Amino acid sequence: MKAPFFFLPIFILVSLPFLGWAQSSSLLEIRSADLLQGAKGFERLMGNVKMKHQNSLISCDSAHFFREENRAQLYGRVQITDEIDPVTTTSGYAEYDGATKIAKLRKNVVFTNQETKLYTEYLDYNREINVATYFEGGKVVDSVNVLTSEIGTYEINFERINFQQNVVLVNPDYTLKTEELIYLTIPKTAQTPGLTNLISKDGNRLDAQKGSFYDTQAKQFKFFEGLVETEKSRVKADELFYDEVKGYYEGKKDVRVLNKERKLEVFGDLGTYWEIEKYSQVNGNALVRKYFETDTLFLAADTLISRDSESDTARYLLAFHQVKLVKSDLSGRADSLVYQFSDSTIHLYNDPVLWNRASQISADSMSFFLVNENLDRVLMKNKAFAVLTDTLMNFNQMKGRRMTGYFKSGQLSKLEITGNGESLYYALEGDTLTQGINRILSATIALSFDEGVVKKSNFGVRPDGKFIPVQDLDEKWSRLEGFRWRGEEKPIRKDMDSWRKVIEIDKELKNFFEETPTIKNRIPPEEGLEREWVY
Repeated sequence: MKAPFFFLPIFILVSLPFLGWAQSSSLLEIRSADLLQGAKGFERLMGNVKMKHQNSLISCDSAHFFREENRAQLYGRVQITDEIDPVTTTSGYAEYDGATKIAKLRKNVVFTNQETKLYTEYLDYNREINVATYFEGGKVVDSVNVLTSEIGTYEINFERINFQQNVVLVNPDYTLKTEELIYLTIPKTAQTPGLTNLISKDGNRLDAQKGSFYDTQAKQFKFFEGLVETEKSRVKADELFYDEVKGYYEGKKDVRVLNKERKLEVFGDLGTYWEIEKYSQVNGNALVRKYFETDTLFLAADTLISRDSESDTARYLLAFHQVKLVKSDLSGRADSLVYQFSDSTIHLYNDPVLWNRASQISADSMSFFLVNENLDRVLMKNKAFAVLTDTLMNFNQMKGRRMTGYFKSGQLSKLEITGNGESLYYALEGDTLTQGINRILSATIALSFDEGVVKKSNFGVRPDGKFIPVQDLDEKWSRLEGFRWRGEEKPIRKDMDSWRKVIEIDKELKNFFEETPTIKNRIPPEEGLEREWVY
């Protein structure tokens, strides 16, 4: 029965002297307590303590009130509630300074702002500027994300939190790690200025070397020096945008798209990629590397379009303008190109030329087929022309409406001409001496070669042939109409590097998921701060 007896006088004693003070915006106001005891330099408030400072309502189990200094030490079930802003803090201990409006909260601190909650052991809350800072590890939880770091600053007026050191963001779709992150709690967006690594729930990796922007609700990403790697693809760019919902990528500067299933990598200045459709388009000094087991095909063009699909006929690579290609056993150029993945067929259009060791072939259009990564055959349509150099560097020549070439061990070994066939080949003696030229006209012609030298020939019905001895040879007899040796146009690997020098991805780059976090003590000096948090 003693508690009620003491409560009424104490309530009156502690309330009346502060009626005048309550009108001042800088002084703490004691509202109530079960027991008031005087002590040297301060007053003890015990049991159901309630205080107020401006818009802040304060409650705790007990408190030491330093009247002259206008501050209080708060013990046990501390709660500070803002009457205007939807902010509430709870802790095991706190110190509140009425002059500076700074609350130092310790032990089991929970800072609540609407649906956002911050958990820590050390929090300084400046009510003057509405900023809360934690020092020795903290966790922020809202309806979408959980963020943790060693230190953090929460700017309530801007709904902005700056996380630093060992930052981790976790939501149902991704886990992100970095060293610094700015999080806006209302739109739920995260921005990082430096190295950032993410892993999705499906195991996809998203990395940024120079910062990122992440809209956690719209699931949109923007990475600087970014890379996204999935089980089937890898996309990289200096500036990379990724919309996870649409499965859409957009890259600027040093764009590269790798199709792991097709072993095909596309490079360029600007690029887009639709993940679901497996469709990509790259512009600006575009380059392709098609990887084989023992070889690589390089292809350069102004524009590249790649499409993969469940349907065989919808798997292709298109190249437009200034097309050049280089492989160990061939080189070529054309205005446009189509590569069919289904049967490893490459179609060249608009004045295509193909070089294979000692041979040069051209036509209005041509298609060549790869079998087991090697040249198997080539089909030439309209104005087909083939030139082969023999051991003496003579130009053996064949032309016709249609021509099919067959390769053996990576070298042209047989030609079949259909329609208006013409052939001009040198007769050699012992592969060291030219005897003369055989010129033959026939509707169909078949020639077999070895190191560019004709070894066998077959002609259709009633061929028209002529042999010109070496002493009678002149330019007229040694050239078929339309002959043009274009060896100076033949692209080589060096031309591919000049077109676009590829900087290989560094596989040893730092990744926070592969490192142990470094913990640093960030608690600021707190002279005079009470260390015993239980009164």
